[in-house]
Amino acid sequence: MSRLETPEAGPVRGTHDAAGRTAGPGRARALRRSGQWLKLMMQRGEIGRPWIILGLLPLWLAFQAFNGNFLSPRNLSHISVDMAGTGMIALGLVFVLALGEIDLSVGSVAGLSTVVFAVLNVRSGIPEGVAVLLAVLCGAAIGALQGFLHAKSGVPAYAVTLAGLLGWYGLMLYLLGASGTLDFSDTGLVASLTTSYLGEPAATYGLAALGTAAFLLTSYRDRRRRRAAGMPAAPVGVIALRTGALAAVAFTAAAVLDAFQGLPLALLIFLAAVAVMDYLLRRMPYGRKVFALGSAPEAARRTGINVAVVRITVFTISGATAAVGGLLLASPTAATIQPSSSPTLLLSALAAAVLGGASLFGARGTTWSALVGILVIQSIASGVALVGVQGSLQFVITAGVLLAAVLIDSASRRAQRAHGMA
Repeated sequence: MSRLETPEAGPVRGTHDAAGRTAGPGRARALRRSGQWLKLMMQRGEIGRPWIILGLLPLWLAFQAFNGNFLSPRNLSHISVDMAGTGMIALGLVFVLALGEIDLSVGSVAGLSTVVFAVLNVRSGIPEGVAVLLAVLCGAAIGALQGFLHAKSGVPAYAVTLAGLLGWYGLMLYLLGASGTLDFSDTGLVASLTTSYLGEPAATYGLAALGTAAFLLTSYRDRRRRRAAGMPAAPVGVIALRTGALAAVAFTAAAVLDAFQGLPLALLIFLAAVAVMDYLLRRMPYGRKVFALGSAPEAARRTGINVAVVRITVFTISGATAAVGGLLLASPTAATIQPSSSPTLLLSALAAAVLGGASLFGARGTTWSALVGILVIQSIASGVALVGVQGSLQFVITAGVLLAAVLIDSASRRAQRAHGMA
């Protein structure tokens, strides 16, 4: 049984509340466990996301003070749609960062996938559904190729993917030709990804209830599993508090979305991808192998993990999510992504992953990191646009927030080393 969960050997002395009354032994023990658990989370650097979410409040209030439309249901719904494309790219980067590597080609892969889709659909007459599937497979194949070159040749991932950034960018320009862009149907499958909404209140509130129930069930099962293994576990009070906070956020978001046009299809796709990939990364043996490689590659290899296969599959996931993200980004304009936007797209996705808690040093991060991070970045983009200041200020603000997140990550790493946890 763990130190956090082991009952005291002797009688537990009570504490005094604000009214001077003596609290019972059970209450004192619960408070002490909660304090120890929070200290442990701080040492692990795992409390970053709540602070970032709390940091959103003053940011939103500041933009609302300058423009009364920022917190309107219409604008918040648009933010949820706009963050789906870049957030999807950031999902794949979370896997790569957990491996302790980086993929610099995702912006070019996203743009190339939209060009592949448009060429197949518009020029070759292939049905949209098939063209979408082939475009995503193209992104996955590119990721697999880059992962193979990195895993088999030993060339650093940043060098392989930097070559990919330039190569896929050049191929995109070649396929587009002199026009520089390709339009596709504005009423078809891809265009409808960001214009479709589930207008029934049951969809928004049902999703909020489902997410809250899944979080509570998962947290409770984690607690039982960790206690059975003799590991530190979150106290019941902390689980209840976190579930209550999530329920408040989820049902408030449902009310806001329902006040406009309902649940956006793009947001539903993004949230489904976050949930599925979170299960893959944190609940499956594959995810544990990724974190093991990101933490200590040589030790992971000695335990029998097929290092090459894990690395190739991680970059395959990164390429596939970049392709899906590219299609979501091309949806509002019904045209291919502008090639010049590829570097900005890479930096935004990388910033989203790091802002949400994924570590540049590897072995840490969840797919919820991408959700939290892209929410911050898209809020800044929307606020800057509504306030009417120069668009360049968006990069300055995002850079400042990103620098703060990286400094916190570095400080957290030092704390982990100091406590022998890294």
